[in-house]
Order: sequence, then structure tokens, then C-alpha cells
Amino acid sequence: MNPDAGAVTAQALAEVLAGQGSTAVSVTELRRLTGGASRQIFSFDAVRGDGTRSAYVLRRDPSGHGDAPRMRAEAACLRAARAAGVPVPRVVSAADTAPGLDSPFLIMERLPGESIPRRILRDESLAAARARLAHDLGAIAARIHAVPVSEVPMLADDDPLDAISGIYRDFHEPRPVVEIALRWLAAHRPETHRKVLVHGDFRLGNLLVGTGGVEGVLDWELAHRGDPIEDLGWLCVRAWRFGGTAPVAGVGTREELLDGYEREAHWRPDLNDLHWWEVFGTLRWLVLGRFQAQRHLRGDERSAEFAAIGRRVCESEWDLLRILGMIGHGDALPPEPRPEPHHRGDLHGLPDVPGLLDAAIAELGDGIAPAVDDPGAAYRLKICVNLLRIAQRELVVGSAQRAAHAGRLTRIGCRDEAELALRIRTGQLDPADPNVRSAVAGAVAERLRVTNPRHLVSRE
Repeated sequence: MNPDAGAVTAQALAEVLAGQGSTAVSVTELRRLTGGASRQIFSFDAVRGDGTRSAYVLRRDPSGHGDAPRMRAEAACLRAARAAGVPVPRVVSAADTAPGLDSPFLIMERLPGESIPRRILRDESLAAARARLAHDLGAIAARIHAVPVSEVPMLADDDPLDAISGIYRDFHEPRPVVEIALRWLAAHRPETHRKVLVHGDFRLGNLLVGTGGVEGVLDWELAHRGDPIEDLGWLCVRAWRFGGTAPVAGVGTREELLDGYEREAHWRPDLNDLHWWEVFGTLRWLVLGRFQAQRHLRGDERSAEFAAIGRRVCESEWDLLRILGMIGHGDALPPEPRPEPHHRGDLHGLPDVPGLLDAAIAELGDGIAPAVDDPGAAYRLKICVNLLRIAQRELVVGSAQRAAHAGRLTRIGCRDEAELALRIRTGQLDPADPNVRSAVAGAVAERLRVTNPRHLVSRE
């Protein structure tokens, strides 16, 4: 057993599976998989006494962070979606707890296919599947939305804009871009369609893709009742293109997506409605990213991944400014800040701090990482290397950026970004004012230059 399997044991899983049949079960190849920011995911094989071998996946809440109603809802969604012809894994077992698992869980069959987005976008063997993926995803989304909501009565039916606004306000951290987006969304809200089962996280990373197309739709923990176009707009959010240039999952056009949806659902969503939900989805990912960072900042669940997600919120800020038309391809970015001078010969000697970080990044990223066999450890190491790069860039240019940022705020009479955000909220400042726009976009661009400079390059 992989030691990264943590507290989950083969014996515990064998006992759960034995309760589903009349023969004894032995569990082998138990290992924890990467991904799953809020759930633990394990892969394992089970062999019954008659020699029958089956491949399974365990989804489990972290110990002490269980949410039994949500896990029950996820199992119900999988069963209802499967009955409606959606490609999803069969649920084998689900319960609030079991000896040796000690938290809500579900066990499902392991389907074939690739789930890593960058492989889906680049693997030559998946070229044919990629060519029709946007169309196929539209058709699958329509099948999800055809599931009778009576099969999943426990799902929430909250107003999405109110819900995301409430989460954001609870941070007590006003952000100018969020205020601009909330005002736009409230002013341009489309008519609501009939409430359907919404997957809630329909995107690359939660799909299994094989040479024949989509093999499975995974991770239903955010499912709810809502507007069907929500899933389509979420699929168009830039964060889920993973470096691809096409607007739908990095592989296709919005028209192809809607063609596939219309073929299955017999009605065609409006492009303006799709745009609204793409704006909403981008804002939603911004707020959910900040929410995940909050779990780390409060000490509820210390995680390098959550820390990295917190810094990457600025990517969604930039994307919102782009799709709301507040910045264009030809807009000038703030000038590149001058690097801080190296303090040669000071008290602490050489290498200086940027030099030490550079040595650590090179050793971890180029020396140690390629030699790590455990995928989980390699994934965490990659996150840590990226955090070091962010810290290094901020150390080198952060002082110059802060000075430039203060100058932009002074020109519009604001002390900080929180005051700027609140004055946008109350209508005291107009985002269309060139100086306001410069202050908002300039701050986001400076953050991106530290966190992920490549994101400043347009992908559409």
C-alpha cells in the first residue's frame, strides 16, 4: 500500500465491500490520487473470493471535516444521472461513516479515460475526441439538465448571485474588481430558465476523456438546482482552458457547445445569456478561490495548495476585466518595475535572499522533482516550487510596485484598494473614469506580474 494513503486502510475498504456481497474481498493497489482540494480521493482494486477483480475509487471527507448531507447528495446525483444516461461511474457504496474510514464516503467504479486537463489538450491519441469535445460536452450537459429534480430533492436552490455575494462580503475584504462585476451582473441579469439539476463544476479536470470521447463526469459535490446555462458558462471560464486558446475547455467554440446542447435538449441557449454566466462563473471562481485560501489563512486546513490558490485570485480579476471590456488587447500595462538592488556585502553575506531562493528553486524544481516517483508528492513539490518563485518575484520588484500602486490611488483620492472598492460599490467612483480604471487594472496587473506573468498574455 502507498504510505500516502494515510488513515485509509485496505482492511477497512475490504470490510465495506464485503458487506455488499456474499464473498470475502481483498483490497490491493491502494493509493491516494492527486487533486481533490476539499475531498480525499483514493484508487484501489478489489478481488473477490471467486477471483473477480474490480477497479474502484474512494471519495472521502478529510477526518474532522465531514459533511454527511453533501456526500449523500453527491451519491444521489450520481445514481440519478446514471439512470438518465449521463456517463458517470456506478456507486458501489456510500455511508456517513464506517470502521477505519471514520468520515462520510462513497465508493464508485473506476472508469477508463484521462482526467488531467493538459494531457487531454495535448495527447495525440485524443485528437479525434478533442475535435468534437465541445459539441459532446454540450450534449452531456443537456442530459444532466434532463435529470428529474424530484430525484435530488435535497439539493439547494439558492439565488446564485446572492449566494456568491454573501460569501464575498463575509471576507470583509472589499475588492474593486468584484464590486465592478457584481454591479454589472445585477444590471444585466437574464431571465431565469426552469430550475434543473446543475452539476456545478462541469469542466476539464472533472471529466474522463478517452479515444472515443467522454467516458465519465466526476465530482458532483457542488451540484444544486439552478439555471441550466450555469454549467455552460462555467465551462467557458478561462481558468478551465488550461492553456488552450479556444473558449470552451480550451478546445472548441461557444457555437459548437450550443450546437451539442441544442441537439440533445431541443432548444438553444442565447449567446448573451451564456456571456452573463461566463462572467458569473469567473467571479464565482475568484470568490471560491479566496474562500479556499481563507481555510489556510485561518488555520482550519493548512495547505500549500490553498495558499497558492489565494495568490492566483488575481488571474480571475484580470479575466473579469477582460470579459467586461475594461481592458483590451491594446491597453498599456503599468511599466515594468525596476528590480530591487542586491545588498552585496551586508550583514548576512552572500548569496542574498533572492539568490538563496533561486538556488532552492533550481534544486527543488530541476534536481529533486524529476526524481520523485510518488505523483502526490511530486504535485505538492511543484506547488511549493511555484510558491517560492512568487516570493522571489515579490521580493525583487514588490517595493517598486507598491510605490506605483500608491501613486495611482492618490490620483483618485483613495488610501487603499478597500476604500476604492467601497466607493465603487456606493457609486461615488465610476469604473469608466480613466483614472479609476487605471487604478483597478494597474493593481491587478502588478499582482499578476508576481503571481503568474504568463496570464497577462491573451488567450482569446
